[in-house]
Amino acid sequence: MNEKPTGRQTPKSIEGDEGSTGGGDGSIGDRDGPIGAGNGVTRRRLLAGGAAVAVAGLAGCLGGRDGPVPAPTVTSDRIDDWRQIDESESTVFEQSYGPVTVTALEHTRIYEYVDVAEALAETFDASGSPVVFFATRIDVRPAIDSLPAEVGRERLMEEVETAAVDAFRSQLRNSGIENVEIVDEGTTTVRSGHTATAWRLEGEYAFDGEVPLPDGSTTSLGDPVEIESRLGVWHDGTDVLVAGGAYPTDPLIEVIDDALPDLADAETVVTELADEETADALATDPAAFDEDVSQLLISVE
Repeated sequence: MNEKPTGRQTPKSIEGDEGSTGGGDGSIGDRDGPIGAGNGVTRRRLLAGGAAVAVAGLAGCLGGRDGPVPAPTVTSDRIDDWRQIDESESTVFEQSYGPVTVTALEHTRIYEYVDVAEALAETFDASGSPVVFFATRIDVRPAIDSLPAEVGRERLMEEVETAAVDAFRSQLRNSGIENVEIVDEGTTTVRSGHTATAWRLEGEYAFDGEVPLPDGSTTSLGDPVEIESRLGVWHDGTDVLVAGGAYPTDPLIEVIDDALPDLADAETVVTELADEETADALATDPAAFDEDVSQLLISVE
């Protein structure tokens, strides 16, 4: 993996059966702190607002296409343990530049990890999950030969990356994950061979629910769950691809256990409310989610 010449440092390496990400801890300079801080705009879609000029500039590098934007494809077999819960296609923006009108279109798929989502539904009658994955393809039309204002490709990609991080924050918020901050930034090589900018982020999941106890009473799950996220953005020669996911930093069964009275055990309570399989799902080691998200991310095409 080659580090960027910008002085960014690369997040911890994750090696797996389908590829690898780059390694090394370090600071992230002026991108540290809450995502979107200081820009005054939260973009729910990838290239809205201030990123419009950046995307228009990239159009000279992107191939032309008619018709719908193809869905991003997750090529890793690990996706079999996840289920798609949402899909969107929209016009991100439309802007005129002299005689040319540039349009940016996106196609996004959102997934949740099946076992955890079903365990939470079974135990707490909850909908949703803190273990999620997103994949987006964006297409800029038409492909034009020159860049506006002679802005360079590297600068334009930095603008797109900033917009992508902001949009990822919005997607996480829609999944109940708040207070998201960047903690590391670097590069990684995806399975197609392209170099992606990669971020590691942290946030909190509002685990709001009631745990039924064997004596018929209930106890609240009021404390937030610490969340880690990974995000990657790269240009594949035709489109810009964005992929990332989130997962708890501690086994959910431990979060439940902390909320229970001293005489109650979370594994026992969950097993009695549901079954051992449900308890096992909530006891999943976060390292397994990290590996899943990392391998899914680099497999998107």
